[in-house]
Amino acid sequence: MGIRVVTDSACDLSDELIAEYGIEVVPLTIRFGSEEFVDRVELSNADFWRRMASSPVLPETAAPSAGAFEAAFQSVAESGATGIVCINLSSKLSSTMQSAQIAAKAFSPDCPVEVVDSLSVSMGLGRLCMTASQLASEGADLDAIVAEVIDQRDRTKLFGVLDTLDNLRKGGRIGNARALLGSVLSIKPVIEVRDGAVEEAGKVRTRSKAMRALADKVKEGPIEKLSVLQGDAPDVDELLEMIEPIVPRSEIVVGQIGPVIGTHGGPRVLGVTFQHPHA
Repeated sequence: MGIRVVTDSACDLSDELIAEYGIEVVPLTIRFGSEEFVDRVELSNADFWRRMASSPVLPETAAPSAGAFEAAFQSVAESGATGIVCINLSSKLSSTMQSAQIAAKAFSPDCPVEVVDSLSVSMGLGRLCMTASQLASEGADLDAIVAEVIDQRDRTKLFGVLDTLDNLRKGGRIGNARALLGSVLSIKPVIEVRDGAVEEAGKVRTRSKAMRALADKVKEGPIEKLSVLQGDAPDVDELLEMIEPIVPRSEIVVGQIGPVIGTHGGPRVLGVTFQHPHA
């Protein structure tokens, strides 16, 4: 069995990719007022976006318990894993990684667990999990997998455009992008997840210019492992068409933003994530 990969539901990997790569996902919890749902188990992406559109209150997220991670570690160990690499949502945006670290310390020494901070979200995290799983399937050991994941993490970029700042502001995850709050309503903010935190990366006036700004980020230099992220965005195909001349469509992984990141990004959020190759 070898090394197995565990992550959390902020990874935004599709069910198909999770199955293909044999990744174990520990869900966060989503709350709409007094109603609470386990992400991906009791609340699908489609259900989440439907609820978001009609809910009078913004949803909130809650990190998994250490016990939830310990149960996941136990499950993969019992299925034959000889080691576990657990890659999580940025520790600057959630206490999820802290729960994973507590669980790792309490876990069986027969199956070592290495916890890695992705310093990213959505498919920025998801791509690192895919890399780790691929390396594990090729027989790499735990230390080698962790070293490569950290190397790729440090070359990962993630940019997004928001249709509204309400979710990010009310959720308290706005970081150093606070200056955007004074903007007039017509502004479409461009954000970057940089060193694990949300930073301002620009302001444009229209949705089409926002998509062009994302395409320009892709054009800036040699990139690899490109993913496009979308949260209930009806115009994602327009963004893909802008990018296709740079990166063939067959090489782009499209990730649907789920409840964890969607709660803070808001409806119609679009993004790109990629890695810069070694110089």
